[in-house]
Amino acid sequence: MKTPTPHRLLQYVRRGLRLKRYLQRPGDGRRYPQIPAPAMLWAILLGQILRECSFHAVESLVGCACRRRLGVSRKFGDDALAYFSERLNPAPTRQAAVQVVRQAKRNKAFQNSTFLGLAVDGTTAGRCREEQCSLCRPLRDAHRQIVGYRHHFVMLSVVGTGLSLPIDVEPYGPGDSEYAAGQRLLRRAIPALGSRFADYLVVDGEFATAPFLHACDDLGLPVVARLKGNLPELFQAAQQRFSQHAAKLEFRWRRDRVQVWDADDFDPWESLRWSTVRVLYYRQQQPDGTVIEAHWLTNLSPNRVSTRSLFRMVRAVGRLRTRVLMKPRISTTWNIFLIIMRTACY
Repeated sequence: MKTPTPHRLLQYVRRGLRLKRYLQRPGDGRRYPQIPAPAMLWAILLGQILRECSFHAVESLVGCACRRRLGVSRKFGDDALAYFSERLNPAPTRQAAVQVVRQAKRNKAFQNSTFLGLAVDGTTAGRCREEQCSLCRPLRDAHRQIVGYRHHFVMLSVVGTGLSLPIDVEPYGPGDSEYAAGQRLLRRAIPALGSRFADYLVVDGEFATAPFLHACDDLGLPVVARLKGNLPELFQAAQQRFSQHAAKLEFRWRRDRVQVWDADDFDPWESLRWSTVRVLYYRQQQPDGTVIEAHWLTNLSPNRVSTRSLFRMVRAVGRLRTRVLMKPRISTTWNIFLIIMRTACY
């Protein structure tokens, strides 16, 4: 059996993942490049795999005596990496990420999953003491005092498959919002993935608004959204009804005891153009006595998705909290790059 080496891994990325063209032309925006872009791109990928993620660590990696065995043709410093990543065009990286997940589906990597889902969730990256760019948002303490700055993003991931595979991110700075960035992200990513790629979309309660749900309808994507106090009439109606009836389903999920209530005939709020709203409520009791409970709304009919399957869908979002780690000075393009590299590692 052949042992894994950086050269064999590089061949797999080029041929197995079919990313040869992307590695050769990743969207280098440098005006007068002296160090080849493929060398820098591959070095950063190796740093992610070896958990040497900082630019200084990558500089040490390509400067060691085993550099040629790593498949890196040139050595360079961390300042060159910063210059390269800050000027990287995000479009080729986004196309490569979509290519990887679509190829994974064609290769039946998700065949053991009854339903393939997407999830939109917020995340942050980096932290610095002073504002560095237009995307820096202030970080405040309990007294509302600014203690630093961070970058905020909305991330789209594949869920419901046993793995959370990030696909794309959309940044939002001061004056923007996670809600607006999520809509921009979906309008860009869903047409690229194809309307039949996923069976549903899971979102948090902040996205449970009529305009966002209508945007998903226009994209042909059913939604499963968290139901909270931001929709008081529907929330109170669900609480009142489910408190008067026994659970529709009880079962063991791993080591926990789960009770689920499910009804599909709730009235939509005034601005929502759905005919009815389906609401699911579950109580999950853990062995130590801790109780986890939540309400969710959806336009998926019971004929298409059973109560048990819907519960599994909503539990998938709990494993989504993937944090993007990076240096504060690195641009938005670098965040997108980290996501495609994580996807390629799977």
